[in-house]
Amino acid sequence: MTELVSGQAAVDALVRLLDLQALGDDRFLGNSPPDGPQRVFGGQVAGQALVAAGRTVDPARHVHSLHGYFVRGGDPTEPITYAVENIRDGRSFSVRRSVAYQHGKVIFFMSASFHHEEEGLDHHEPAPIDVPPPDELPTMGERLARYPDRMDIWATIPRPIDVRYVGEPGWVAPGARPAEDCQRVWMRIDGKLPDDPLLHACALTFASDLTLLDAVLSTHGAVWGPGGFVGASLDHAMWFHRGFRADEWFLYDSTSPSASGARGLATGRMFTRAGLHIATAVQEGLLRRVGG
Repeated sequence: MTELVSGQAAVDALVRLLDLQALGDDRFLGNSPPDGPQRVFGGQVAGQALVAAGRTVDPARHVHSLHGYFVRGGDPTEPITYAVENIRDGRSFSVRRSVAYQHGKVIFFMSASFHHEEEGLDHHEPAPIDVPPPDELPTMGERLARYPDRMDIWATIPRPIDVRYVGEPGWVAPGARPAEDCQRVWMRIDGKLPDDPLLHACALTFASDLTLLDAVLSTHGAVWGPGGFVGASLDHAMWFHRGFRADEWFLYDSTSPSASGARGLATGRMFTRAGLHIATAVQEGLLRRVGG
């Protein structure tokens, strides 16, 4: 069985992954983990693109939204170059376009908006009720022990994040996953992060791509991998509503309003343990039946 590497060592590796090399002229260089999947993990390239954009903005302005498109699969053996375009610096907002390149071609691009926080109206819908707390749920290692044949599916995914599924994960054995109208997962960075708000936003962006499309499969009781589906992220959007720490537990409450034409749409809300709504993510993904 493949050993899951987690804890502070994995978190420190994530921080290094997000610490891009400045090349000058608002260009940056990023790398991928040496033991990652065959394609660059979507959350990684989105997080790095946000790092690049944020490095060109006044630190007093924090990201409040991003919209990105995955254009090509990334090659984890090659560095990624990020080029940032300054779209606008206004009195309270800054807008950037961050484009990721490999082999001279675009693999991902993102628009991100940053805002100097102001006083205003404040409300949000309540968090789901009757959800077990994370410390009462199995760890990823404990869940995988029940499905040793599925270990390799998760083993290729970055693991600086403690993930506790409330229901069944998307990689359980075919026939063992009931159809559900939502996918709920507790998450946190599995160690301590520095206090930089941009780093926490990038870490949350990284985490947001891990389980979101599971909500599409949940609706049908379907699974990833053999006997189920393969997929890829097509686009990704996030809105950051309130301050948070990505190294503290948050509930990722995801649903799928629609799936058709081999594409599935999923939306996820993130809540702190105190019930504050900190962020929202929306993603469309390609889902094809294995062997189809």
